[in-house]
Amino acid sequence: MRSAIVLGAGMVGVGTALHLQQRGWSVVLVDKGAPGRETSYGNAGIIQSEAVEPYAMPRDWATLFAILAGRSNDVHYAFRALRPHLGSLLRYWWHSAPRRHAAASRAYATLIARAAPEHAALIAASGADDLVRQGGFHVLHRAPGALEKAAAEAERLRARYGVRSRALSPADLGAAEPALKQTGAGAIHWQDPWSVRDPGALVAAYADLFRRRGGVIRQGEAGSLGPRVGGWGVRTADGPLEAEAAVVALGPWSPELLRPFGYRFPMLRKRGYHRHWRSAPTLSLPLLDAANGYVMAPMARGLRITTGADLSSAEAATSPIQLARAEAAARDLVDLGAPYENTPWSGIRPCMPDMLPVIGEAPRHPGLWLHFGHGHQGFTLGPATGRLLAEAMSGEAPSVAAAPFDPGRR
Repeated sequence: MRSAIVLGAGMVGVGTALHLQQRGWSVVLVDKGAPGRETSYGNAGIIQSEAVEPYAMPRDWATLFAILAGRSNDVHYAFRALRPHLGSLLRYWWHSAPRRHAAASRAYATLIARAAPEHAALIAASGADDLVRQGGFHVLHRAPGALEKAAAEAERLRARYGVRSRALSPADLGAAEPALKQTGAGAIHWQDPWSVRDPGALVAAYADLFRRRGGVIRQGEAGSLGPRVGGWGVRTADGPLEAEAAVVALGPWSPELLRPFGYRFPMLRKRGYHRHWRSAPTLSLPLLDAANGYVMAPMARGLRITTGADLSSAEAATSPIQLARAEAAARDLVDLGAPYENTPWSGIRPCMPDMLPVIGEAPRHPGLWLHFGHGHQGFTLGPATGRLLAEAMSGEAPSVAAAPFDPGRR
């Protein structure tokens, strides 16, 4: 029986482990903590079937100036922390040119198309139906011009990719979400995405399924990864562990782990924040406040407010400026009530400058497989890209074209 160590027990690592297991591999999932407690826990909990094109860097000067001047809450940065990001930001700018972004979108859309079906199979098998709601989510626009522009973009995506949406008037949105105190100019209702009331619990449910099917989960030190005779090994709390293959699915920590092996992966590490509020009444579906760059999502712990991108260093102290702005804007829309926790959660999103995840075998190390860089969509894409990696490791024909995600791409 073929054997593998999967480093990282977030949605990406757990999705990989399950797909390898289905193909007859003996798999040990290794993480420093419990499954689903890092980036996979802290997101807005949306399985985004509408996100068929990756987030490009804005290239119009009005938007860029708003970010630089600190007037946009989509992105926050501190000048002193920008230096480590500059190389990746320049690459991101280059890849966001229309022609290159269109090429990335063609590849990215093939993964998004597989996201909901792969989740559906795991939700059914793990018995996690109670964690998931269908019905999509709303994007609130406060100005009529912004809503008109969004509606035109939604129609473009429908024509090209078949994703479903409808424009809601202020009255329509108010009827759908009675908890809203105001409804702006209306909203776009993306109809096909699913939302999850506890993202970390969904990852944990998938991890329990992996265990029930014979998989093993160990606490271990990813930094101890190294070649062994006939394969790869790591140290765990239960002693040394060896297998013929190893998968690095450590999200934002992957490039640092791979540096001693001679690999340099530029990555934008975007910090995000959330906090839960005891709002009553609450929303029925997640809502993105487009003008203020945050999502409100009804969760098991309350109404979760999740922020956009904070370009700070990984070592920097948390500075939830975006979250404070988001919470102030949210109070215009709903009665937040009291916070569930006093200290906000923060985590790092692993974004590649070309906007595509890294999926495949390391170019110079046979048996070392790489699976990271999903940006804002690791929670959405983990099972779909896990299948693609497991197919490559097992010598199967890929379910989607794999070349755009190859670790050796330029």
